Amino acid sequence: MVEVLKGSPLFRGMAEDDIRGCLACSKAQVTRYEKDALVFCQGDMPESVSVLVAGAVAVCNDSNDGRRSIVATFDQPGELFGEVFAFLNHKAYEHYAQALAPSAVLQIPEQYFYRTCGNACEYHAKLVANMLSIFAQKAYYLNQKLQILSCATLRQKIAKMLLCHCGADGRGTLSMGREALADYLNVARPSLSRELMKMQDDGLVRVGRQGVFIADLGALQQMF
Repeated sequence: MVEVLKGSPLFRGMAEDDIRGCLACSKAQVTRYEKDALVFCQGDMPESVSVLVAGAVAVCNDSNDGRRSIVATFDQPGELFGEVFAFLNHKAYEHYAQALAPSAVLQIPEQYFYRTCGNACEYHAKLVANMLSIFAQKAYYLNQKLQILSCATLRQKIAKMLLCHCGADGRGTLSMGREALADYLNVARPSLSRELMKMQDDGLVRVGRQGVFIADLGALQQMF
């Protein structure tokens, strides 16, 4: 398990001995779930930070008519899920988490992130710093998405998304598929495809099998 956790953002930069120290010091436990079992329920009070060790977990909502809506899917070992609620002043989960396959989840008591253990462990401080970094990255991602979705037109949304992925060399690529991009922008896929073709005809982007590429950086920047 330690080898798996080395790839988790929560344990980034930590040696194997440090990870073992964190697990022992925090009294973290691994819980196994059969397919379709609930990891936590809507309305439960968070008591731990959950890290996927194996399997896959979906965070979901149910509509009034009983239809399940998947908010997010986690299938990469080391991913965190539901962690935000552990730091919202005892706010209950607004979703539920369900195992999509036989899964193992590491559960680290939330109180471990609030106080030191008294031994001044360097790995404890590193774990807390990594958690702050995770929250900062998520806040940055959500801010970017807000900027994109607040654009007035679909063309501007596509342009803003490309500019957000633009490197120092002026190159930007959207490698996600059309369906995923349409879901991200909250538009119908046919509408997205039509606009991409229009933008390509106008010389703004280049659409290929590998994704959408910036063709005229200056023209995209002038849209804002």
